[in-house]
Amino acid sequence: MRITDYELFEVPPRWLFLKVTTSDGTVGWGEPVVEGRAKTVRTAVEELMDNYLLGEDPSAIEDHWQAMYRGGFYRGGPVLMSAIAGVDQALWDIKGKRFGAPVYELLGGKARNRVRVYQWIGGDRPRDVGGAAREKVEEGFSALKMNATPEIRPVDNPRAVEEAVDRIAAVREAVGSEVDIGVDFHGRVSKPMVRRLARALEPYDPMFIEEPVLPEHNDALADIRASTTIPIATGERMYSRWDFKEIFESNAVDVIQPDLSHAGGITEVKKIAAMAESYDVSVAPHCPLGPIALASCIQVDACSPNTLIQEQSLDIHYNETSDVLDYLADPSVFEYRDGYVDLPDGPGLGIEIDEDHVREQTGGVDWHNPVWRHDDGSVAEW
Repeated sequence: MRITDYELFEVPPRWLFLKVTTSDGTVGWGEPVVEGRAKTVRTAVEELMDNYLLGEDPSAIEDHWQAMYRGGFYRGGPVLMSAIAGVDQALWDIKGKRFGAPVYELLGGKARNRVRVYQWIGGDRPRDVGGAAREKVEEGFSALKMNATPEIRPVDNPRAVEEAVDRIAAVREAVGSEVDIGVDFHGRVSKPMVRRLARALEPYDPMFIEEPVLPEHNDALADIRASTTIPIATGERMYSRWDFKEIFESNAVDVIQPDLSHAGGITEVKKIAAMAESYDVSVAPHCPLGPIALASCIQVDACSPNTLIQEQSLDIHYNETSDVLDYLADPSVFEYRDGYVDLPDGPGLGIEIDEDHVREQTGGVDWHNPVWRHDDGSVAEW
């Protein structure tokens, strides 16, 4: 078996799909994308496929990963690691189909029968989160996530804190104490405001505070964690086990959130999850993306003992034109029951992509995140 061809598809709302074909006709799918930088990652994937993969045996996944990563003098970062991630996902999909088994069976077998998922309720400028929370709990979800704030100044006024408290208080009142609420700071909150917000939110018992500071300031996480009883989560903008090493060693986090389409794919995130387990840190993979990314996450969740919960993007505010299930031949594989999704038992990633629909939707995608500004015109963190 040899890799003979590949294709890339930019599809709405903001995703990039990779199709890899082998000499015996087996097809593997991956999702290599940096949201808002699909064209850049597309070029990186083309370089990897043309330089390292075409004509090769797809089964040597670890060797291919090492070649793609270490074969370039400059390594790491969102673009390269996302390109590697998508290729890696496709190679695992091929291997699973070759052996007629889900990927998690090839990684040691399942550690659970189903995976808990959470549902987004608040967008970039959250408004009626109480009503949205009640609606999602009525649909069966037992865990929710919301943004804490819109843009916020480095040292903001008491009202900014009060508004954040009002939002989570409305959600807690709407859903009660048996529902978990993740609160995403999105890296848009400064260190002094993190301390003030965390103290104010503690009475509402969030499941975690996500990305309280930008990854450039991970050195502050240990102090932040020591200052609050709320669990600290981060990792969506960290791309390899070497990025995570420091926060493990400094006892800085409770939950890590590597992204299977950004952090080197299945091969790398399985290693990151194993590292986390040795530090008693849980894993909640980041995934506001498409069906291939989600399927890849669930394969790792299935065989990682320290999986806590899984993000999924059904009905997320970014998916205005297309949603996760639209690209699947059988959407029931992601049917959520009582806030969980069953492990897929199909080979490879366990999903069948509706290639005709992918081709119909390809082209014309130009999603970029907005540039926010403060009242004085300076650029704010989005």
